[in-house]
Amino acid sequence: MPQSYSITDIGRRREMNQDYIFSSDIPLGSLSCLYLVADGMGGHQAGELASKYTAEAVVDHVAQTTDTEPEELLRDAFRIANSKIRLMAARHREYYGMGTTLVGCTICGDTLLVANVGDSRLYTFKDNKLSQVTVDHSLVEEMVRAGTLDRKLARIHPERNVITRAIGAEDSLKVDFFRVPIDECGLVLMCSDGLYSMVDDDEIEKVLIKKLPLEEKAAELVARANEAGGKDNISVILINTSRL
Repeated sequence: MPQSYSITDIGRRREMNQDYIFSSDIPLGSLSCLYLVADGMGGHQAGELASKYTAEAVVDHVAQTTDTEPEELLRDAFRIANSKIRLMAARHREYYGMGTTLVGCTICGDTLLVANVGDSRLYTFKDNKLSQVTVDHSLVEEMVRAGTLDRKLARIHPERNVITRAIGAEDSLKVDFFRVPIDECGLVLMCSDGLYSMVDDDEIEKVLIKKLPLEEKAAELVARANEAGGKDNISVILINTSRL
């Protein structure tokens, strides 16, 4: 059984926390475990509701479904959440434009299965090296991949918060999946952009390399993001896969 710790923080600039996290180290439906990070968008509490309802919709579908292959199960769950958010926005004018990122993972035998929509991230930390597994669905990531923007400059680009795919954005939803051998994972870090936009990879590595309990590492990551300005909500899930 994996061991995890999760934390979410409002940061220093926002009036509400539009992030929502879910962690279960124990089986949920047919999945051995489940971890989710959602970062909502939209005014008048729409972002806060979008992230919460999306995560709850995924959890409910997973808990009630027992005979579906894990990737298909998560894809269906993400798409059901997308439909619910679209319906909510259509019925309530004040929720127009609501949406959320969503990154999730589970462990399938000897493999970490990752599902992603948006620019919340999942990393692995193995042999003192941080590696990003997910690919951001963002304007700056598209520019970096096209060779028109240096990756180091992407962190400070004025349009770095523009995402190109989200739960609730369109009727049809494409979900990206990644598989990582569990023996290559070590420590898994899931986070919203409130962490990685404030704290660079080298600094994250300096925290994760410390011989500290998961909760202390997570708290220090949040503290560093706040010390750097805390411009957004900050969410962190750390999963120790070495306990399997």
